[in-house]
Amino acid sequence: MNLVIFNGSPRNKKSNSKIIIEQFLLGYQEHTNISVPVYYLASTRDREQYLKAFSEAETCLMIFPLYTDSMPGIVKAFFESIYLSSDPRPQQLGFILQSGFPESVHSVCLERYLRKFTHRIGCEYIGTVIKGGVEGIQIMPRSMTRNLFRNFRALGKYYAETGAFSPKIMENFAKPFKMSKIKQFMFQILPSRFINFYWDSNLKKNHARKKRFDRPYEIIEND
Repeated sequence: MNLVIFNGSPRNKKSNSKIIIEQFLLGYQEHTNISVPVYYLASTRDREQYLKAFSEAETCLMIFPLYTDSMPGIVKAFFESIYLSSDPRPQQLGFILQSGFPESVHSVCLERYLRKFTHRIGCEYIGTVIKGGVEGIQIMPRSMTRNLFRNFRALGKYYAETGAFSPKIMENFAKPFKMSKIKQFMFQILPSRFINFYWDSNLKKNHARKKRFDRPYEIIEND
């Protein structure tokens, strides 16, 4: 199996998607010693090289984060280039879609798009693995990521053995589908400084906290 992996995260090699790919390949290479190339779509100047790698592969996996219930712009641009290209396509195409949302319901619409896109370019659809709650894994202690990483290694091993995603692992990853009533209640009563601690820290780090309520695309009608 000639497998090629594309990382569609704008964070490039500092992304959570990179960590997921590494764990997936650890499991994958328990079954085979074949080296798997990984391309980073954030390096947009190399897009022609990526399109060539895509057209020459037998199977492609694309791993990227959910961005506002959709895909990052670099992934969409890559898809559009694929669609317009007359080059050969891989036989199979699959996706791993990760997000910071704990609930997988946020990714359902994009999964439908990925399925339709795959069929429209003439590839066999392997499936889309949806995993929420991934944001923050780079700063979590090992005890909090142990099960997550073990499952991604198991997913990679299963894929190497069968050429498919494990239905059981996919089902477990997709839980919870929606937020429970108890969690909804807790979010209503907890102070926002606790709920938004991680995001506020990122805003401060990037000197953007004072701009968090800005609406640059708001249309203001003149009197």
